[in-house]
Amino acid sequence: MSRGSTSKTLKLANGTQIYLAPGKHHELLIAIVEKFSPRFAPGATVLYLGDVLNRAIIHQKDRLEQLGMPITAQDRLPDIIFYDEARNLLFLVEAGISHISITHQRRRELETLLEGCDATRIYVSAFLYLADYGRNASHIAWESHVWIAEMSDHMIHYNGDQYMAVHG
Repeated sequence: MSRGSTSKTLKLANGTQIYLAPGKHHELLIAIVEKFSPRFAPGATVLYLGDVLNRAIIHQKDRLEQLGMPITAQDRLPDIIFYDEARNLLFLVEAGISHISITHQRRRELETLLEGCDATRIYVSAFLYLADYGRNASHIAWESHVWIAEMSDHMIHYNGDQYMAVHG
């Protein structure tokens, strides 16, 4: 990921291409869909993707409603929602541009919004660069995860011993 990237074409797993205006937020959205999703949410479908103007670029309202998510709450949804039907996992991803991340308050808001949803929720704060994460690290909620595009093969887990394992 280069700091001056002007890429604006988002390529979905099904081959669909979506053109986005240049900018850091859209660059991060593209990285989340093209790098995070295949690595950490393989087979998951994008149900929602919003841009910096709070417009829904992808909004599968019917599917979100079936999962127990109010379709009138677009302005309260995270930047990207992936759903892995096989494992009943809902990935709620905030693009960490302009200090947006999964904070304790944001996690509580999303839990309230999703009280009718029985899918297991995975909260992710995504950042383009390690430095961006560093400026926000003290605000990240426990029981959530951090993904950094410039180190796209790794995650930071704010989950205590849930992911403790011996690596050899």
